[in-house]
Amino acid sequence: MNEHGKIIWNELVTADQKKAGDFYSSLLGWTRQEIDAGPLGTYTSFQKDGKDVAGMMNPTKTDYEQESKPPRWNAYIAVEEIEAVANRVAELGGKILEPVNDIPGTGKICMIADPTGAMILLMQPALKSDNI
Repeated sequence: MNEHGKIIWNELVTADQKKAGDFYSSLLGWTRQEIDAGPLGTYTSFQKDGKDVAGMMNPTKTDYEQESKPPRWNAYIAVEEIEAVANRVAELGGKILEPVNDIPGTGKICMIADPTGAMILLMQPALKSDNI
């Protein structure tokens, strides 16, 4: 992967996906595809000209535990070895907010906070087969 360290995905976290989805679709001409995310509810993928451009999801348990965070956009930074990077977070003064999770077909993600408390997500994208 040559994307290590780059922001590769942006995602809106909101409890009102319909209202936010209508807004961004009308404002930017995005189309939407809703995906059943099991216990996390609905995940929405936004597209522009047939290409995925961003995502939208419901708040997670961590969001509700952190003083009712308002809706927000999250950024995902690509990493090559997520476990190794996540293991360095605490030694550099950061905090793991959600441990490494495997999202089938997507990759592995981990939510961290830097030493100032700013939250961001790390992502090791799933390898894509040349046969697909």
